[in-house]
Amino acid sequence: MSSQQALPLGAPAGVPAVAAPTRVAPHNLEAEQALLGAILFDNETMNRITSRLGAQHFFDPVHGRIFQACADMISSGQLADGLTLRERFARDGGIKEIGGAVYLMKLMELAAPLSAQSQSYAELIYDMALRRELIRVGNVISDLAENPPERHDAKDIIEEAERTLFTLAESGSGNRGFQDFKTALTASIEVATVAKNRGSDVSGISSGFRDLDHLMGGLHGSDLIILAGRPSMGKTAFALNLAMNVARQKQKATREDPSAEHTGGSVGFFSLEMSAEQLATRILSDFAGIESHRIRQGKIDTGEYGRLADAAMELQTLPLNVDETGGISIGALTNRARRLKRTSGLDLVVVDYLQLVTASSKRSDNRVQEVSEVTQGLKALAKDLQVPVIALSQLSRQVESREDKRPQLSDLRESGSIEQDADIVMFVYREEYYLSRAEPEQGTEAHFTWEQKRQAVANRAELIIGKNRHGPIETVHLNFHGQFTRFSSLAR
Repeated sequence: MSSQQALPLGAPAGVPAVAAPTRVAPHNLEAEQALLGAILFDNETMNRITSRLGAQHFFDPVHGRIFQACADMISSGQLADGLTLRERFARDGGIKEIGGAVYLMKLMELAAPLSAQSQSYAELIYDMALRRELIRVGNVISDLAENPPERHDAKDIIEEAERTLFTLAESGSGNRGFQDFKTALTASIEVATVAKNRGSDVSGISSGFRDLDHLMGGLHGSDLIILAGRPSMGKTAFALNLAMNVARQKQKATREDPSAEHTGGSVGFFSLEMSAEQLATRILSDFAGIESHRIRQGKIDTGEYGRLADAAMELQTLPLNVDETGGISIGALTNRARRLKRTSGLDLVVVDYLQLVTASSKRSDNRVQEVSEVTQGLKALAKDLQVPVIALSQLSRQVESREDKRPQLSDLRESGSIEQDADIVMFVYREEYYLSRAEPEQGTEAHFTWEQKRQAVANRAELIIGKNRHGPIETVHLNFHGQFTRFSSLAR
């Protein structure tokens, strides 16, 4: 295929301008003929080539029709060769369209010696089809840039381009359509087998919190998990602890035995409120056992600085990726997660927090509709990438007006869409926080009673499971170490 040449800016008088050569879409008819001939010569060839190849990938529509006919006949247990295809096309009047029976026999004769290379031909045909589609997408993007739809700016066009290109890159791996129930049953048995072979009840990614794993069986792909709570309850701290646990498990397994099975994974953390540096300081504080405010203020001695340096060395290979873009749209977020999945691997997505993600479409000023688009986008991302997505969410102020301030589903802001789209809803609750702000006058009976209650809940937190599509609704009790913003399992 010749490359496109630029048109001349001008030509001398009397000299005709040279026309640019016609641009031909990428294709290889010889490869298409060779593959079809190999299939007609030996029907087992169809089982050896890539399953991604379909009739739509052939440049010549006649070749696409022959391929589809072969696929239909072979899948139904029939022989597909020159004679049987001639009869098939003769019945529907299409024998002339494909060049007659002579063309089918010619394909078999020419390609018989080349059947061993059929997989290479199939890959070449598929690659050519992707290149043609890439050219088409490029033209569409160019048209959108020149004539953008109403209320769409350049960022919207970029997001759409990224989404389209990702879909093209993943062509053949997604959008599978219907699958038979046998396939679904097999996948279900495989999940149970993994848990049984591990000798534990964790079949997904371990959260690092023993009782939570016992209740949920770990974190599972395609699940949208909402982690909600009022300010200062520790939502970000818990999410960061969980992300750290998951990443550390993979880091340790990779160092000790890369081939061994582990329950960790790579994490993508979208921090819309805190900077990457602030998150890193929290992680260092937890790992080194030094209060974060002292780290930020430089109030550490030489020994503590050495511990901090050792912690940084230990954590520098942690498979934890942070995106600190504020006000990111759901379209950009999903595109970046998909890109990370392709380039570095991705096993868990954390979004801190839901209400700061904006909708990609700018068609509505209704906040409930906007949040609905975001939650639907996060659920679609979880299913698309087959990874758990944890999205943090704020709670409404009505919690503060109740005597019992333990949150419930109706406390979720824009609760309709969040509650509907989530597979699991968890609430972080620390009674100590509220008690510490309601201290009675010292020396009174009320203060004595208050002190007893405060001591009973000191350094304790509750993780309330308000919705669980896969299991019971219970409360998980945890330790909370405020000076290190660290949650941990209770000792047994």
